[in-house]
Amino acid sequence: MSDPLSATAVHAFGDDVLGEHDAVGMAKLIRAGEADPVEVVLAAVERVRKVSGDLHAVQTPAYDRAVASATGGSGVFAGVPSFIKDNVDYRGLPTGFGSAAYLARPARRHAPFARQFLSTGVSVLGKTRLPEFGFNATTEFENAAPVCNPWHTGHSAGGSSGGSAALVAAGAVPIAHANDGGGSIRIPAACCGLVGLKATRGRLVANEEGRTLPINLVSDGVLSRSVRDTAVFFAAAEKHWRNPKLPPLGLVEGSSQRRLRIGLLLDSPTGVTTDAVTRAAVTDTAAALETLGHTVVPVRIALDGRFAEDFITYWGMLSFLVGATGKRLDRHFDRRRMDGLSQGLRAHYRRRIGSTPAVLRRLSRSREAYAAAFRDLDLMLSPVLAHTTPRLGHLSPDVPYETLIERLTSYVAFTPLNNVVGSPAISVPARIATEDGLPIGVMFSARNGDERTLLEIAFALEADQPWRRIQDSRPSTS
Repeated sequence: MSDPLSATAVHAFGDDVLGEHDAVGMAKLIRAGEADPVEVVLAAVERVRKVSGDLHAVQTPAYDRAVASATGGSGVFAGVPSFIKDNVDYRGLPTGFGSAAYLARPARRHAPFARQFLSTGVSVLGKTRLPEFGFNATTEFENAAPVCNPWHTGHSAGGSSGGSAALVAAGAVPIAHANDGGGSIRIPAACCGLVGLKATRGRLVANEEGRTLPINLVSDGVLSRSVRDTAVFFAAAEKHWRNPKLPPLGLVEGSSQRRLRIGLLLDSPTGVTTDAVTRAAVTDTAAALETLGHTVVPVRIALDGRFAEDFITYWGMLSFLVGATGKRLDRHFDRRRMDGLSQGLRAHYRRRIGSTPAVLRRLSRSREAYAAAFRDLDLMLSPVLAHTTPRLGHLSPDVPYETLIERLTSYVAFTPLNNVVGSPAISVPARIATEDGLPIGVMFSARNGDERTLLEIAFALEADQPWRRIQDSRPSTS
């Protein structure tokens, strides 16, 4: 049988110094003196250039700067090439937020999270693309090329951390920054066959804008190809700053012998039905968990029936606030140049602005429903997304708003709850893929502060069912 990926998969893996190493493996070689950090950065730059014409994942390159600073760094990932998403300030590089509504100018200082990210020792090669203000679940634009999925370039790489996901999945860099305000780490992880942990609210340094909001939805983190890269990142980030209100995480190094009781949620608590192949991927994972000795039982979350509409209203409030305060970013900010999704969300909120207090109360009460579902559970297993990765254009911001929001609601039906509640969740690849060879992600959710159990179960699945590798397909790049 022919490989369905042969004509459309794009990757940069090769015989250079990066090889097939993850970030932990690459850092180990650098520390041992078996790899020169400048050579490593140059190899990554060459890999990025190799796939850039197909993936369109880089917003702002900073290759010379990365080469100049490659040596002399400290941290667990010292010398490992990476990228930072273009919605976090990185001194000297513009922060564009994926928007054409204003002219981005170089940041004068690193954002607090950028400092935490850099404390791990990574060499930043530049900034990755995201959809406008991170609002969309695909990294597409009205007047620019979309970020393409390296497994199948006709499909979405997910959003909003789609640029980072595409580069990591294609092997250009082993790890990259991502953040998640409604699924934006877990969605691209699912689309691109990666590990994506959305941490407990407050686990990492809070983004500056989010601290002023009634519900801070956004958590920063990384996308990686191995569980250990994500685990080592969080342990290293905790050494830079630890939230005293949360239990310490420390370094998680593998699976646990503890037998867990895991709830199985196949259809969204918002009422969206999961498609057949995604459902099969989740039930296959449940069977694997039972083989490993865990107990899997059906579970339901008794959410208020207005949760999805309330989340859209809150989402619209964020777009409204961007439009109202954009001139703080740039005095030439023009909200008329915001894309169709942003404009639609903004208009939606203006129609419902009077419901804001009730929306906030109901969203806050979601914590009670979530906690009740976990009363006798250790983890919850569900899809990341209600259906498989769509083709480019399906979620484009130039789709009429009413159609687009309906499509997004029926696609992003599982991830937003964790953002509202503040709870941690992780996306890992399933064994089952689509007929086109695209990855499917499954999601585990936990109680607040329990990233350890999420990482342990991810380690167990990674060992039990090694994930498909894009480099086993035949790349279309020369």
